[in-house]
Amino acid sequence: MELGRTNLRNKHLLTVIVFSLLFLIACSSVTREDGSINVSDVNTVPSRTDTVEPTPSITPEPTSTLTLTPTLTSSITITPTITNTPTPSATSTLTFTPTFDFPDVVVKMQAHCRYGPARAFLHAADLYPGDHGTVRGRFRYSAWLYVKFDKLNYFCWVSPSVVDVTGDVTRVYFTEPRLPGPSVLYPPPSDVQAIRDGTQVTVSWRRVPMTEDDDRGYMLDVFVCQQGNLVWWPVALSDQNQTSYTFTDEPGCSQPSGGVLYTVEKHGYSHPVAIPWPAP
Repeated sequence: MELGRTNLRNKHLLTVIVFSLLFLIACSSVTREDGSINVSDVNTVPSRTDTVEPTPSITPEPTSTLTLTPTLTSSITITPTITNTPTPSATSTLTFTPTFDFPDVVVKMQAHCRYGPARAFLHAADLYPGDHGTVRGRFRYSAWLYVKFDKLNYFCWVSPSVVDVTGDVTRVYFTEPRLPGPSVLYPPPSDVQAIRDGTQVTVSWRRVPMTEDDDRGYMLDVFVCQQGNLVWWPVALSDQNQTSYTFTDEPGCSQPSGGVLYTVEKHGYSHPVAIPWPAP
């Protein structure tokens, strides 16, 4: 665009120069030799008014200035890393549960401690006045107590009638007897029968031969119905020759009567044998 404007300007200048030269030539032809001008000659020149077109004034267009719009460079804002300072957790306070204080017993007379909660069970230890222990259990069907005596490294059962008790034994759990055995020396009784005659039930079995030193007879662990109540009735027979026993068993209980039979020797009990109890 700038080059075109320059060429146009040059053409206009050239035109002006050419017309100026023609004008000078015309003037020189009417001048006399003495230098005077012949007016008539001048008038004979064809009256021609050559209008010289004015040279257009070219106003230079303003050079467009490239305005640079600054590009906003996104500045990276560095977010500081926040280091979480650990909040110290509250130290849990240990709440100590008081240890249960087992009831205490002190033996008040010479007595036996046994493997079960009745006199029908084998002797476990001898007790003497002043022996101390703690009650660790009780039996559901009798008042006997399961005691850990200080002088023994095992537990055994004692009648409450031979000890003084300090504490509430009703807060102690019920416990089932844990009989020593089963015996590896002698088998349980065989040919076990039960015959009813009215309210009398006779249980019998075949004798189990034992040495005199080992012989502790038999034990029947039985529940019978008496006066409308199911009564726990354990029975110990002292020697191997007693091979029958008769119970009173009445009708009228919500649960059936029955039980088991053991051979008993000084080391413990045989496997139990169920008694085929007859219904009333």
